[in-house]
Amino acid sequence: MTQAAVLAGPAPSDPTLSSFGRDPWWLIGGKVLVIFVFLVLTVLMSMWVERRVIGRMQLRVGPNRCGPFGLLQGLADGIKLALKEDIVPRQVDKVVFVLAPIMSAVPAFISFAIIPFGPTVSVFGHHTALQGTDLPVAVLLVLAMSSMGVYGIVLAGWSSMSPYSLLGGLRSSAQVISYEIAMGLSFVAVFLFAGTMSTTGIVNAQADKWFVVLLLPSFLVYVITMMGESNRIPFDLPEGEGELVGGFHTEYSSLKFAMFFLAEYINLATLSALATTLFLGGWRAPAPISTFWEGANHGWWPVLWFMVKLWAFIFFFIWLRGSLPRVRYDQLMKLGWKILMPFSLGWIMLVATIRALRNEGLAMNRIMLYSAIAIGVVLLVTVLWETLRGKDKEIVPDPAQDRPTDEVGGSSAGGFPVPPMDAPHYHGGPVAAVPQRRQTEASRKEVVQNGIH
Repeated sequence: MTQAAVLAGPAPSDPTLSSFGRDPWWLIGGKVLVIFVFLVLTVLMSMWVERRVIGRMQLRVGPNRCGPFGLLQGLADGIKLALKEDIVPRQVDKVVFVLAPIMSAVPAFISFAIIPFGPTVSVFGHHTALQGTDLPVAVLLVLAMSSMGVYGIVLAGWSSMSPYSLLGGLRSSAQVISYEIAMGLSFVAVFLFAGTMSTTGIVNAQADKWFVVLLLPSFLVYVITMMGESNRIPFDLPEGEGELVGGFHTEYSSLKFAMFFLAEYINLATLSALATTLFLGGWRAPAPISTFWEGANHGWWPVLWFMVKLWAFIFFFIWLRGSLPRVRYDQLMKLGWKILMPFSLGWIMLVATIRALRNEGLAMNRIMLYSAIAIGVVLLVTVLWETLRGKDKEIVPDPAQDRPTDEVGGSSAGGFPVPPMDAPHYHGGPVAAVPQRRQTEASRKEVVQNGIH
């Protein structure tokens, strides 16, 4: 699209905030139904694609029995979960225990209502935007719904009366707080360039150039934080099997567990669609296609471009799960609080300065020069600070702790410390000569009864 077309405003097929609220009731209901069916089908396809792709990455076949190429595997899993016994532990808070999965799944559906699929099209003679609805603060709705979704996880852990579930819920709350702040900060730069929080306005602002080019640091921060928001590998600490058995959903089964599963994959689609809307031009065609084809951004074709971008992000999620190991929890929190947030704050200050200079009419080349100088000063100050502060003092290990000792009285070479044992023992051979404490006759009888010789 040329610069003159951008200055002239959005094309007639480009929806605006005033385009909503005029549809008949049956069209609004149809949009809601289409979004619901689309999300359910996306969950089923995401499960199949994930298992097939990770199977290929791990030199396995993946699901291939339910339907052609295993396409009905997700449906079979859903039926299996629905027919399983619904086990409710005896001491749980039953009301909260039942409501928690619902509170986790419902906000995931609501978030997708503000995602634009395409421009204005004609549906049975009515011109309507391919979008559920839009708000002046539409992007904030997604943040609000993600915050509400974590309530379901926290309440699930609390109501289960299980220490593993409670720790998983607390981890999820701390993780969402830290990463949602950084995610919100990555949105600020988009709001400054688009001049609006409306999703349709943000897509229209990218008619000339996508924000992934102008705001690449914000895009990178968002990609990292959306992995933390989705509770997936490598950031799936709330349900780490090696630490918390199953995490917040340890005590859940049947349809309640399926709702947590459903919420996870819907959030996967929502976060991918939001990244497409904010940074990849939304439903707009890529530059080579839109340059040579004038009708690429009109009619129903933009739905195809949107779906390609959406599934590219979903594949990126799957690829990370099959490639990266789970990080430690302290590494996760350190990345969110000590790296992503300070970086996002500094980037916002730089973006705000650039916008202010452009509003003053300063030439773009001088703005880039001032920006490069500012970045250089920040890097120089950082290097000087690290140099003057010096390296952390190295911890000198105690030689006494590294000295190998016998097998019973301490730690052997390459092993773990073992406390001294009061009774002699043997491993299929003669009794080891170990100094013994004086034992009473009663304690000796107890040792013999317990089978320790």
